[in-house]
Amino acid sequence: MSSDASKPRKVNNGVVAAVCLAFFTGMVGMAYAAVPLYKMFCQVTGYGGTTQRAEKQYAGRVLDRDITIRFDANTNGIPWQFEPVARSVTIKIGETTQAHYSATNKFDRPITGRASFNVQPEMAGAYFNKVECFCFTDTTLKPGETLDMPVVFYVDPDIVNVPELKDLKTITLSYTMFPVEKKQPVASSAPAAGNSSKVPDSEASLGG
Repeated sequence: MSSDASKPRKVNNGVVAAVCLAFFTGMVGMAYAAVPLYKMFCQVTGYGGTTQRAEKQYAGRVLDRDITIRFDANTNGIPWQFEPVARSVTIKIGETTQAHYSATNKFDRPITGRASFNVQPEMAGAYFNKVECFCFTDTTLKPGETLDMPVVFYVDPDIVNVPELKDLKTITLSYTMFPVEKKQPVASSAPAAGNSSKVPDSEASLGG
């Protein structure tokens, strides 16, 4: 009698455990998906000053209206000299333009860097279209090496139809360069027997 009475409880406990496991698995999956989904959301909407990747090299029309693009450059933990070649340029809205950044490795060994970017004001990011860009691309520079890094862009003419942006005179395009950590292959991660040589530090450990 007592054995039969315990069966529903066991079944219920099993259902609860299965639901909890499914919920936990779903939460883990959502955590992993959150970053790429957020990035996709920003790229589609321009949220957070994320610029748009242009499918066309030209806007299709150029307005008889000037807008100034300011260029900003920053580094975070990487011993590079990274700066825009020109601090600003004034163009027509809809005009495709090329600007240049310059990066020089000031360290005594090769360093790999990667740039992130944003646009200010943030709302303008949805109308700042990049045709060509070095952002999110790994770039390795030898000691003392200098590299020219072009970016091709235009401002979508539809920006003048947005009430908050219709009188906008200046947009700032900002890049921040970070070091990229190069992981050592597992097969060679440990020194061979009898070899006391130290495994080199990653590129993120820049002499410090």
